[in-house]
Parts: sequence; structure tokens; C-alpha cells
Amino acid sequence: MAATPRAGLLRSVTQARGPASVAAGILLSRIAGLIRERVFAQYFGNSLFADAFRGALRMPNVLQNLLGEGTLSATFIPVYSEMLEQGREREAGRFAGAAFGLLLLVAIGLTLVGVALAPLLVSVFLPGFTDERRVVTVTMVRILFPMTGVLVLSAWALGVLNSHRRFFVSYVAPVLWNAAMIGTLVALGIRLTGARLAVALAWGALAGGFLQFGFQLPWVFRHLRAFRPSLSLAVPGVSEALRNFVPVLAARGVVQISGWLDFLLASLLSVGAVSALGYAQVLYMLPVSLFAMSVAAAELPELSRMRAQAMPALAARVAGGLERIGFFVMPAVFAYLFLGDVIVAALYQTGDFGPADTVVVYLVLAGYALGLLATTSARLLSSAYYALRDTRTPARFAALRVGMAALLGLALMLPFDRLKVGELGLGAAGLSLATGLAAWLELVLLSRSLGRTLGPHGPRRHTLRGYFLASAAATGAALAAGYVLPDVHPVAEAAGTLIPFGVVYVAVTYVVGRRDETGDQRSEISDL
Repeated sequence: MAATPRAGLLRSVTQARGPASVAAGILLSRIAGLIRERVFAQYFGNSLFADAFRGALRMPNVLQNLLGEGTLSATFIPVYSEMLEQGREREAGRFAGAAFGLLLLVAIGLTLVGVALAPLLVSVFLPGFTDERRVVTVTMVRILFPMTGVLVLSAWALGVLNSHRRFFVSYVAPVLWNAAMIGTLVALGIRLTGARLAVALAWGALAGGFLQFGFQLPWVFRHLRAFRPSLSLAVPGVSEALRNFVPVLAARGVVQISGWLDFLLASLLSVGAVSALGYAQVLYMLPVSLFAMSVAAAELPELSRMRAQAMPALAARVAGGLERIGFFVMPAVFAYLFLGDVIVAALYQTGDFGPADTVVVYLVLAGYALGLLATTSARLLSSAYYALRDTRTPARFAALRVGMAALLGLALMLPFDRLKVGELGLGAAGLSLATGLAAWLELVLLSRSLGRTLGPHGPRRHTLRGYFLASAAATGAALAAGYVLPDVHPVAEAAGTLIPFGVVYVAVTYVVGRRDETGDQRSEISDL
């Protein structure tokens, strides 16, 4: 029987416990992140201090993202999971110890370099920052680089727990990181302002990094056997992981270059462009984290265990994952495109964050939303490549995507920045639009190449069509509800439009699912 939208929902809730656990943990951490952003907007708005914190946090995050979850998922989890599947638990523990030791050494070295070279890094990667904005950014970079070193080790703990199918703990741990920053702003926001409050927030983020890592350790050590940190390259599995590490690092480096280009170019635009990108990225990453990362993270160990099976079995697993992603991401695309201003206002519009800021961040978010379905689908396809021990192909296609995004961004940002909403330019919207369009190039390339190995692996067309029609109907209902609403607080307006949106989407997918199931049953009867 063909999969249907309703069947896809039931499968994601009742049969895919791994993705559900990941999504639950990520949901809690993202809720904490949204609260953090709400408080951040209250105190900083789109000011130069908001720019400074966004830039400072982005800079050491390169280290975290290069060595963290994405890289370890592609290199550590396939090897470690395969050892567990074969019953080689003591070898798996030794491999985990060697990976920890090597990762710790690299993280310490790069952290020390980052602290020492902070002024140079700010000059290179944020050349538009001058005067007070530059000084504050340098100070915060020196505080935040050690934080990212700790978060890299937290990603190692995540890799261990994911391989043992213990997903929730590692994905809920960032709640503590967010809570530390929220607590810092609430406790000190009354007494401190401007640069002093921004620097205090950086110290709060550092404390949160230690809390996030330490929270996972009791669960990690319950599963490890024969664990002992080492720097030995002779431990079984280490050589294979290192061979895969270089191309994955290159792929992650390409992605980080893309992110850096956005911030570098935004630093050359009018004040507020960097922070507008940051605010929009928080919302953009919400469905990416909740749905794409949850499915991809849970599927990678399973696909790795299935590597010896026939390709059609892997293709069917990938197709099912893409349908689960599509069920949740398709309505998110419609919501961001047509209701994004309502969402942004409800979350951010308070204190120093005014209506003009809402419009700018909404337009930046809309640019990202155009590529949201492609970005989330590409996450799962990359996991399929990693499970097949092919780390070079995703790296190559990621480089092409970044090149296209950079060229389009350069072409669009200056014309867009001449368009103003109040005192804020729209150059950041040009950069996000370029990113969204380039994501489709990567998805097409990944899918075509993977098809030569797995065969057909995409979601069924009628399933995606059902998601599209349901999203369109939900959007119409939400816009109608918003039209009849009186002038109310942004949070009330969001509730009055998004609740009908969700109800109509679920109802339509249910009806379409029943119709498709009936058609499938009739087809099967006629075949008999």
C-alpha cells in the first residue's frame, strides 16, 4: 500500500521512536532558545551590541560546527554503531576513548589559538565592525572560544548516546545552555546595559556550555565499556574515522564558509543587518532542528547498521524519512512565507525591538524559507551517504551550493540594502534569498547521485501533493482568521492565526490520507 500523509504522520509518532525522542529533546531546547531570543530582543533589539554578540558567537562556533555534531555524526557514529551491532563493545569503548582524546587535544589547541588571535579574527571575518562594536566583539570572542571547545566535547557525548539509541538526553541538554544565558540577562539586565551586559551574557554562555556537557556524562559512562581517553591511532576504527574525517571536515568547512560569508557581507551593510540575520536564523533553524536533524540523527545509526543489506531496503528507509520531513516542513514553509510577520512580532516585538525590526526580520526569514524544504531533505540524504561511507560526495555538492549562494548574495545584497524600512536596510534579505535558492541546487545534485547507488528513493508525489494542498488550505484559513481579528497584541494575533492554521492542516491531511488509502485498497482488490 502506498504511503499517505496520514500514514506518514502515524509512522512518525508511533513507529519512529528515535526521531520522536530527538524531536522531543530538540523541541524543549528550541523552546528555551526562543525564550532566550525573546529576552535578548528585549534588551538589545537590532542595536550595535546585538550585532556584536551575534558576530562574537558566530566566530568561535566555527570550531564547534567543524568538530562537533555534524562531523562526529558522519565519522564517529557509523564506526561505533557498527561495532555495537557486531557485539564488539569493548573495542567500541576503546574507540570512543581514542576519539575523545584526539578531539580534546584539537579543541584545546584551536581554542587557545582563537583566544590569542581574537583581534585578527574580528578584522578578517567582521571587517565592517569598527570602534566600540569591534572592541566589544573582541572581548566576547575571547570568552566564547573556550565555550565552544566544551560544546565540541558535548557533541562527542551526543555521538555515544545516539549510537546506543539514547537520543533524548543529548538533545535536551542545550536547555541548560539557554537557561544560563536567560538567567544572566534576567539577573543582570536591570543593573547593566550595553557593552557590560553583552560581556556578562558571554560569561553566562560559557557557564552554560559546561552545564550542557556535564549533564550528559552520567548517561554516557553507563554505556561505555573499556573506556579510557587516549591519543592512540592504533585503536581499531580510528584510522577509518580519520580517513572519513578529512572530507567531512571539508564539507563542514564549506558550510561554515557559507555562514561566514553571510556575516562578513552583512557586517558591511547598515547597522542591524548581522542581528537581523541572527534573529531570522533562530526561526529558520527551528524546523531544521526539530524535523530534519531529528530524522537524520535517528536514521544514521540505523542506516549504518543496514549497510550490508540490499540497496532497495536502504532506499525505502530514506524515502520514508523524506516523507516524515515533508509532513512537518511543508507547512512551516507556508507559515514563514505568508505568516512570518505575525510569528516574528509575537516572538521578538518587545522593548527595543519595534515594528520596523519585525518587517526586516520577516523578509530575511522569507528568503530562508524558500529553501527550507531543500535544506531539510538534504540533511537526510547526506546521512545516507555517510552511512554508505561516502563522505566526499556531500562535501563536493556543499561546495557548489556555497559558491552559488556567495555569487547570488553579492549580486543581491547591495540593491536590497538601498531599500529601507525605517532606518534599517534590507541587504540581509538579499543574502537569505541567495541561501534559500542555492539550497535547491544541493538537493538536486545529492538526489541524482544517490539515485545511482540506491535507485528510486524519493517521497511519493501524491504524498507531497497532499502536504502542499493541506498547507495552502491552512494558510487560507489563517489569513482569513487574521483578517477578521481586531487590533490585538502580537502574541494574541499569532494564536488567532496559527491555531486555525494547524487545525486545518491536520484535518486536510487526514481527509486526503483517508481518500488515498481508499483508492489504494480498491487498487489492491482489483489486482487480486
